[in-house]
Amino acid sequence: MDVNKIAKAIEADAGEPLPDLLQALDDARTRAGRVMTPEQLLVRKAREASGLTQAAFAERISTPVATLRDWEQGRFAPSGGVLCLLRLIARHPDLTQELAA
Repeated sequence: MDVNKIAKAIEADAGEPLPDLLQALDDARTRAGRVMTPEQLLVRKAREASGLTQAAFAERISTPVATLRDWEQGRFAPSGGVLCLLRLIARHPDLTQELAA
């Protein structure tokens, strides 16, 4: 499956770039079609960008690790304020160091 070719076709149909599309398609391919929400992708993207484990990332954002796992597994969605923080961390992973201070 050529993920790049599929992404280009979907973006052409949509008439606009879809920033997380490649990641979503790649996740779908590697996880045997498991559907992930944009919130799940954002949580994982922010955590992976920071280079932290679930436990360390949860501690940095003052959240129980069980809650972070629920977000990543799609059982619950983060609130609006948390989503905003996660978008910032995904774009600027070094912010997690400031949160630790």
